Amino acid sequence: MSEPTGFYWHERCFWHDPGAIGVFSAPGEFLQPQPASESPESKRRLKNLLEVSGLIDELAVRKAPPAGREDLERFHTARYLDALEAGDRERGGDGGDCAPYTPGSLAAARQSAGLAMAAVEAVATGELANAYALCRPPGHHAEADRGRGFCLLGNVPLAVMRARALGQVGRVAILDWDVHHGNGQQTAFYAEPEVLTVSIHQAGNFPLETGEFAERGSGAGEGANVNLPLPPGCGLGAYEYAMGELVLPAIEAFAPELIVVACGYDACAKDPLGKMLLNSRAFGDMTRQLKSLAERLCDGRLVMIHEGGYSEGYAPLCGHAVIQALAGSAIEVPDPQNDEIAAWAYQALQPHQRELIDGWQQQLFGKNA
Repeated sequence: MSEPTGFYWHERCFWHDPGAIGVFSAPGEFLQPQPASESPESKRRLKNLLEVSGLIDELAVRKAPPAGREDLERFHTARYLDALEAGDRERGGDGGDCAPYTPGSLAAARQSAGLAMAAVEAVATGELANAYALCRPPGHHAEADRGRGFCLLGNVPLAVMRARALGQVGRVAILDWDVHHGNGQQTAFYAEPEVLTVSIHQAGNFPLETGEFAERGSGAGEGANVNLPLPPGCGLGAYEYAMGELVLPAIEAFAPELIVVACGYDACAKDPLGKMLLNSRAFGDMTRQLKSLAERLCDGRLVMIHEGGYSEGYAPLCGHAVIQALAGSAIEVPDPQNDEIAAWAYQALQPHQRELIDGWQQQLFGKNA
């Protein structure tokens, strides 16, 4: 394809302030204030790294208008949006479950959703080959009537719902590889047969009550929701095996017209909120696999929506690897940790990991590994 890779970002997204809560959901008497783990720095550093490496000059850099109320109400309830607006006019608050915000946060969240919507629209309509949206706040935990896990608005559900409502795309596959379960997409499309939602995540991390393999969808959407809750400590071998045996075959069997990735980097080995062992090379490799699959299935239509990733120093290297692979660029940033992380013990596929993945494969596809 001759169309470039789109890169969507806006300074407004970096101005969202969850408060001085550190790795917690709220301040407390014995919690010395510190910047929230969901800070602008990991995202701003990714943007800066693209500038310094020169990769950004190969991308179609775009802004986008913030999401309007009509678009937001495709997924979110009016009552929840009213509550966010009221809190934003006053002193802020919590969107529901570990989703703190302060005045100005709603503007950032609407801008974040707007970036996701614009990226999906441009790719769905063929204006761009593929795209990356540097969204903040993240969105994959937000549900229709509440925010959760640092997420105020559901960026991916909003973007996909809008594109489908406008007739820009029909069947959509959503892959969430954030280390936490993609409960937002699951709740949005649980009964929808035309949207496949796949989440590969650390089992029992966040949210605690969702993300089990048995959650397969309901009604007409039964079978179109796939959860792969990997045990803590999974690394390169487990993710490579799961991608090859489960994720890619599930998407290929679904035959989507567009693939959207909830692209979190908190499954990296340096993340403070996850217990997985990936390096930046793994994220680049997974992107190349998805890009190749998208080229076979849906004219290359692939959109990456930035989600979690809380290592300010390492997440930018992961993001650069993804965008390099997405753009098919020769511009590479050396990652001094790639080989060291790959050499850690237990990076190879472990017997208990293989047994688990093989069991899921048998249930999903009715065959023995």
